[in-house]
Amino acid sequence: MNTAPDHPWLVLAGLAVGVTVTNGFARFAYGLLLPSMKSELGWSYAQAGWLNSANALGYVVGAVVTMLAIRSISPSRLFTFGLIATTAALLATGMNAALWWQTMWRFLAGVFGAMSFSTAGALAAGLFQNDPKRSALAIAILFGSGGGLGIVLAGAALPLMLDAYGPASWTMGWIVIGVMSLSFLPLSIWAAAQLHAPAQAKVETVPLPLRRMLPECAGYAGFGLGYIIYLTFLSAWMTEQGASAQFIALVWVLLGLCICLSPFIWRPVFARYASGLPLALILTCIAIGTALPVLFPGGYILLISAVVFGLSVFMAPGAVTNFARQNLPPSSWGRAVSLFTVIFAIAQTIGPYGAGLVGDLFENIGVSLLTASVLLLLGALIALRQRPL
Repeated sequence: MNTAPDHPWLVLAGLAVGVTVTNGFARFAYGLLLPSMKSELGWSYAQAGWLNSANALGYVVGAVVTMLAIRSISPSRLFTFGLIATTAALLATGMNAALWWQTMWRFLAGVFGAMSFSTAGALAAGLFQNDPKRSALAIAILFGSGGGLGIVLAGAALPLMLDAYGPASWTMGWIVIGVMSLSFLPLSIWAAAQLHAPAQAKVETVPLPLRRMLPECAGYAGFGLGYIIYLTFLSAWMTEQGASAQFIALVWVLLGLCICLSPFIWRPVFARYASGLPLALILTCIAIGTALPVLFPGGYILLISAVVFGLSVFMAPGAVTNFARQNLPPSSWGRAVSLFTVIFAIAQTIGPYGAGLVGDLFENIGVSLLTASVLLLLGALIALRQRPL
C-alpha cells in the first residue's frame, strides 16, 4: 500500500501525535472539562452526555465520508486535512458557551477527527509491510501512545487550571488544548507527506468478507458503546465523590501513562493471534477497569481502575487494525479500518447520551459506569467467536 519511508519510526511519531489531537484532545479532554461546564452552564447529565454523543455522531459522518473519499483521495491527504480541521474545531469550541455552538463544534471535531483517525491506522499498517512484529508494534504505538499522550497532557493541565481559575475557565481549557494541537501539526503534516499511499480505487479488487467478519465487528460495537462512558463521566463521578483537583489530575495522568505503555503489553498478543481473541481480552480488561471504582469505592481503587482501563482501552482500535492487516490484502486495509470506524462511531453515539439519561434517572452516574461494564463484557463474548479469515 505504501512506499516505505526513510525514517519509519519518526513518521510513526508524526502519525501518533496526530492521534493525540484527534483522540486524546478532541474526544477525551471533554471528560475533564465536563464537570465545570455542567456546573457553570446548569446542564443535566443527559445534556452533558449529549455533547460527546454529538462528537460521536460526527465520527459516524466522518467515517462514512472517509470510506467514500478514500477511493479517489489518498489516505495521507485525508489524514492531513482532517487533522488541521480538527485543530481549528478545538480552538472554536472555546469561543462561545451556547449549547448549539458547542454541539456544532463537537460534531465537526468528530467529522474531521474520524477522517484523520481512520486513515492514520491504514497508513501505519503499511510502515513495516514485511515485518509482522514491527507492524503490530507500530499499530499499537499509534493508538496507544498517541491517545495516551493527549490524556497525560490534558490530565496534567486542565484539572489544576480549573481549580485555580474556577469553573468559568473551561473556555480557556479548549483554547489551551487547541494551541497544543497547533504545536503538533508540523510533525504530523511532514509524516503524512512521507507516505505515498495510493487512493483505494486504483488498487482495490477484493471485496471485504463482511459475513465472516461479523463477530469482530459486533465486538467492536460493544467497545464503542461502553468505553466512552468511563472517559466521559469519570471526572464528574470523582467530583461527586469529593475528589480533589490534584487527585483527579493524578488519576488522568496515570491513565494516560498506562495508555502509552499499553502497546508494549499487547504487542505479543497482536503478533500471535489473527482471531478475535485480542479484542475479547481487551474488552474484558476495559470492563473490569470501568466497574472497579463503583463496586469498591476508594482512592486506591480508582488508581487501580485507571491502570487496568488505561493498559487496555486504546488497544481496541489496534486490535481491529491488526486483525485487518493479518487477514486482508493491503489494498483492503483502508476500507476495512474505515468500516470498523463507522461501526464504532455509531455505537459510541448512543453511549454518552444514554449514560447521561441513566445517570439522571438514578441520580447517580455510577449506575451508568456499571451498565457500560456489562456492555463491554457482552462485546468480549461475541468477539471470542471470531476466527481467522
